[in-house]
Amino acid sequence: MSSATALIADDEPLLRDALAARLGEVWPALRVVAMARNGREAVELFERHRPAVCFLDVHMPGMSGIEAARHIGSAAHLVFVTAFDQYAVPAFDAGAVDYLMKPVDRARLAQTVLRLQERLRLAQPPADLASLLASLQPKPSLRWIRASIGSTLKLIAVSDIDFLRADSKYTVVAWREADGKPGEALIRTPLKDLLPELDLQCFAQVHRSVVVQLSAIAHLVRHDNETATIHLRGRADTLPVSRSYLAQFRQM
Repeated sequence: MSSATALIADDEPLLRDALAARLGEVWPALRVVAMARNGREAVELFERHRPAVCFLDVHMPGMSGIEAARHIGSAAHLVFVTAFDQYAVPAFDAGAVDYLMKPVDRARLAQTVLRLQERLRLAQPPADLASLLASLQPKPSLRWIRASIGSTLKLIAVSDIDFLRADSKYTVVAWREADGKPGEALIRTPLKDLLPELDLQCFAQVHRSVVVQLSAIAHLVRHDNETATIHLRGRADTLPVSRSYLAQFRQM
């Protein structure tokens, strides 16, 4: 297995090319031998080229990056790349498997490269991935949120929520009643504690203080400063999209 070859897997061609270009800047000796559009193609190309390092997007259609990692196992050093920071488990920072946020920051990528080069220099195989991958397994998603509104305890179905917004140590929950009437309540649970329990097929973090239900989005307006504003269906509220989270809306 060559010590300077890599595979990149991402379903967005622009992001694949951007990561390859960044790698060329911070690791000129690395040769990207394959680029995959999904997890299944990543596994096939890995078997063909046997690269030393695989950069795998977590969310891809069909077979995800996590599933592809199970097939590759300890045969390569794996780096997960994703737009969702709730996947950043402490084990990644320990160096067994690294983790990069989209859009990939050059300085952060340089740190990853130094870590990979050291592992390759010492010829140490990656640590056992079983426990790391297990920590990435989706947990049962949150179905209900309890909110006190005056003297009334309101049980809000998570599927009815349009967005969640951090408010100091609390969280504003904005939902829609059965008749379509919007409602809001303040709950004591911080947004950071709710995030790991949300279904990421339905919700997306768009700002460090905002999470939105994808089906509640009417449209998105991009700004010149690489941020955006989300307009919601049936609500006057608008939500900010910060630069670091805009990549997930690239195809919208």
